[in-house]
Amino acid sequence: MSAATTVLEREIGEQPEALTRTLETCLPEARSLGSDLVGRDVSYVLIAARGSSDNAGVYATYVFSAYNGLPVALATPSLYTFYHRPPRLRGALVIGISQSGQSEDVVEVLTDARKQGALTAAVTADGGSPLARAAERVLRLQTGSEKAVAATKTFTSSLAALAVLSAAVANDSERLEQLKRLPDAVDKAIQAASGPASLKAERYRYAERCVVIGRGYAYCAAMEIALKLKELTYVTAEPYSSADFQHGPMAMLQPGFPVVLVAPRGALTPHLTDFAGQLSQREAEVIAISDVEEILGHANVRLPLPEGCPEWLSPVVSVIPGQLLGLHLAAAKGLDPDRPRGLHKVTITR
Repeated sequence: MSAATTVLEREIGEQPEALTRTLETCLPEARSLGSDLVGRDVSYVLIAARGSSDNAGVYATYVFSAYNGLPVALATPSLYTFYHRPPRLRGALVIGISQSGQSEDVVEVLTDARKQGALTAAVTADGGSPLARAAERVLRLQTGSEKAVAATKTFTSSLAALAVLSAAVANDSERLEQLKRLPDAVDKAIQAASGPASLKAERYRYAERCVVIGRGYAYCAAMEIALKLKELTYVTAEPYSSADFQHGPMAMLQPGFPVVLVAPRGALTPHLTDFAGQLSQREAEVIAISDVEEILGHANVRLPLPEGCPEWLSPVVSVIPGQLLGLHLAAAKGLDPDRPRGLHKVTITR
């Protein structure tokens, strides 16, 4: 099957438009939610999510902490659905993230939170879903229908919704202006990475395992790229923070071991440049997703990022080459990226 004929590739290409619509739609609701935060004396954020949405929640742990001074925790839904021992949520903003809005355990977290009097919000593509009905506020993802099983435009739009919420809560005009340029940056990322991802995918046709590494804001993109590789290519792809990787897993490295390094320019650039050098010295097969020439110089495969994206928004852009790598590697392996084995578009968990 040619990758050019797949639904997944079309949906990857639809992300700039989806982001534009999502940012425009979410901003008024984000401003209203910001007013709610002040009135309800919110002191921390709790995120309930699964799968790709859980990776978006990891982004929230960085952006709300760094820019809004709000500690962020990830919920443990089984405490609600199986143990029936939910924690006290006084002072919390509880955000449920689910593209379909159908995950029962995520809905249960918001339902209990609302009973406790906590402020609740949903990030979902379906404004009539159980999750949307459970929440007081809804940040609606304007992605249109997403038919491929592997999430692409709903993931990046979830990040955008969280980003616009953070900027609106802080009434940060500079960051709101930066968000307006995000769809164009994503379009440039698609154009820059499509060719290299297609040309180099065959190199990894017989790969069975790899690691995907990022740190800071890029960590959520590393987690999502690893998930895409698992879903689409059946490669055992494990995500790590570069710091955690050095605390033991580094021992896995041997000549030719594939390492996807997600390293957009930012505060971590000196650390990640040094880390890329360590990978090269150990003769790992480095696939670098970066806009830093010193990092790309250590790579066996370069998946370039457009320059100029602020670090706090870089995960939205950095995940694009990983999506494209998964798409083209699936094609190289003779797999159907629209129908990964054993998976369905909507997964219901309790």
